[in-house]
Amino acid sequence: MQHDIIWEDAAATRAHLEPWVARAAATGADLVSLTEMFATGFSMATERTAEPPDGPTTSWMVEQAAAHGVWLAGSVPERPPSADRPSNTLRLVAPDGAVHRYAKIHPFSYGGETDHFAPGSATLTVEIAGLRVTPFVCYDLRFADVFWDAARDTDAYLVVANWPASRRDHWRALLDARAIENQAYVVGVNRIGAGGNGLDYAGDSRILAPGGEVLATAARDETLLLADLDPAEVRQVRDAFPFLRDRRDRATHADQ
Repeated sequence: MQHDIIWEDAAATRAHLEPWVARAAATGADLVSLTEMFATGFSMATERTAEPPDGPTTSWMVEQAAAHGVWLAGSVPERPPSADRPSNTLRLVAPDGAVHRYAKIHPFSYGGETDHFAPGSATLTVEIAGLRVTPFVCYDLRFADVFWDAARDTDAYLVVANWPASRRDHWRALLDARAIENQAYVVGVNRIGAGGNGLDYAGDSRILAPGGEVLATAARDETLLLADLDPAEVRQVRDAFPFLRDRRDRATHADQ
């Protein structure tokens, strides 16, 4: 779901997104993805935006997933009770209310994220309708090694973002590369509009096949991108071109 965000106003943005979630579910989708910091925008004002793990935005995601019978994804600034800094944490919420979490491993130092958010330390892979989905958040896309490390257990990477228009060529090129080099689907979900941080966002959301073909793409409008992702296609591509088998283990290679 490529959408705009009402800056630092989570309640208003959630209300704006509700009919879009309903439309996505009505298509028969199993997984509906929102963007990075989908309710507030990429704000560093964590004193205003960060929520506890069971805060209102997470509760809204649980309610929406249950109401529409879908998995719902998107990242939220999350501050656990014992933490001195929040994390930029993607939630992958099941229709039964289960909440899976991935904390962004690579906060964006150029944008000041490292000063306000703690990094995560572990990846997450969840099976959805037979598809093994591994999520990442925005700046993670620039670090190929974390994608490589998860490749053998991944059919589809989900990358949610607030990626600025000034670097839109990088966004598209890196999404394409991650699909081709890992022989997996890549779903890149980026916001549109102008943020309160002075940045413009061009969208350019896209869904890529394991061979790198573009299955769906968008420009600057609010819209839904739809595609069927089949784990059998991933196996077929990897069997036909067994590139993953030829990868050298980095630790072993370093010892030689």
